[in-house]
Amino acid sequence: MKRYNLLVYITFMIIIGASSCQNSTLEQKVEPNTANANLALIDSSYYFNYYSEVELKTDINYLSRNQKDVLQLLFQAAQIMDDIFWKEAYGNKNDFLSKIKDEKLRKFASINYGPWDRLNGNIAYLTGFGQRPKGANFYPFDMTTSEFDALIDSNKTSQYTVIRRDKSGILKVIWYHYEFNEEIENAAELLKKAAEKTNNEGLRKYLNLRAEALLTDSYQASDIAWMDMKNSDIDFIIGPIENYEDQLYGYKASHEAYLLLKDKIWSEKLAKFAKFLPKLQRELPVDEIYKKETPGQDVDLNAYDVVFYAGDCNAASKTIAINLPNDPIVQLNKGSRKLQLKNAMKAKFDQILLPISNALIATNQKKYVSFDAFFANTMFHEVAHGMGIKNVVGKPDLSCRVALKEQFSALEECKADILGLYLVTKLNKMGELKGDLMENYVTFMAGIIRSIRFGISSSHGKANMISFNYFLEHHAFTRNKNGTYSIDIDKMEIASAELTKVIIKLQGDGDYEHAKAFVERYAQISNQLKKDLAKLDKLTIPKDIYFKQGADIIGL
Repeated sequence: MKRYNLLVYITFMIIIGASSCQNSTLEQKVEPNTANANLALIDSSYYFNYYSEVELKTDINYLSRNQKDVLQLLFQAAQIMDDIFWKEAYGNKNDFLSKIKDEKLRKFASINYGPWDRLNGNIAYLTGFGQRPKGANFYPFDMTTSEFDALIDSNKTSQYTVIRRDKSGILKVIWYHYEFNEEIENAAELLKKAAEKTNNEGLRKYLNLRAEALLTDSYQASDIAWMDMKNSDIDFIIGPIENYEDQLYGYKASHEAYLLLKDKIWSEKLAKFAKFLPKLQRELPVDEIYKKETPGQDVDLNAYDVVFYAGDCNAASKTIAINLPNDPIVQLNKGSRKLQLKNAMKAKFDQILLPISNALIATNQKKYVSFDAFFANTMFHEVAHGMGIKNVVGKPDLSCRVALKEQFSALEECKADILGLYLVTKLNKMGELKGDLMENYVTFMAGIIRSIRFGISSSHGKANMISFNYFLEHHAFTRNKNGTYSIDIDKMEIASAELTKVIIKLQGDGDYEHAKAFVERYAQISNQLKKDLAKLDKLTIPKDIYFKQGADIIGL
């Protein structure tokens, strides 16, 4: 932590109690002799400076009484996902937070869902805690990979199971709906009540099917229902969805929820792009065998104001756009929905991206940093998630995600970044996406710097580090003597197409060792870049945002 030049250390008494929950194994990482010890704690006021508070507000006056009643129930269901995620990420939330007396520090701990700093390599910011387990709390913290490999159970790699030890210490597989039985039953009941209240048939069908999915860990039918839910003012994403938290294997999905209200004006602007996606898939800059898959054409591009984040999506760096469902079968047969979270996106642009650009983008290129370009780059990042290849070439039953294990998430995020820029370029040259491409490219460069600050323990940070170093290697940008960066749009365009080809090939080949070597080569932060990023810390530019959110914030 020396690079933060911290001046103040504070201490407080914290008694680490043994967890009464057998499955909360991460708490056992605390050294036994730290019980009743004075724990050195980094100055919470400094830590807190790299998050900026944002109120998640939007106009709800147009909603009916019934719709507002539905929202109230969905807020409650979302909060349950947050409670489950605490167990997946750390263990006993209340036991941990109740022992932190400093208000600012407790808020910082809540943002991180535990004692590890997610935007600084997951290092412990409380003494007495060891390194964050790569498998979070999905696996026993003392489990070895050889133990896992020897476990004979076809469900051990399921996204919806945890691995625990029985009374004799033998590994066993437990489905989420058993592990989190009480929470899941409560959430499912709330979804059913919301379904009864809504007048929107699509939303009603989805909520009922999603309730059943939570109770059975079978999500495909509800994913399809969500795909068909196109005309609801209220949108709701809930369940175990992304695999970022499991950095051991990348198998396990974490619980989360988003509560969204559609922005109809912006959504109308986006709708026209969906029809071009099949053509863009066919014209990807890769060999034919890597683009034979034809994603479903039922693609939905819409903009929303988000009013609640819970669980995985709320941990440290905040999602500003969504591409779901992740199920490759649904994507290939049905398509995907790409949701742009406009209010959260605008907050990040104003409070983070613009200040970064002022500090590190060359003076003559700052004028090209724009919100419209940031919005387009982000949107086509999500579009790109649904393109490329989902299954290993020649092995239709082996998904790229399973083949590449923990390397998949970073490569998939890098693919979405770089392929998204390629799509923006193609559509602009087709005359379908208006504007100066220079804005997209310079804004993309500023966006790389923004995401690198998440650290390479984050899949998004690692992905942007890969792009940064690949662009550097191909002279797509220059670091000027004054420490600012200038892009060469022609070289960046060529490099983005080449990196798109490399990433999709890595995914399609499904060669784990090759993929690992590639990520290890490019996901490295140089000392010079560390110094440049330190400038942003000295300027107290926040790394990310956190939310003041809830039913009361929007006036319910």
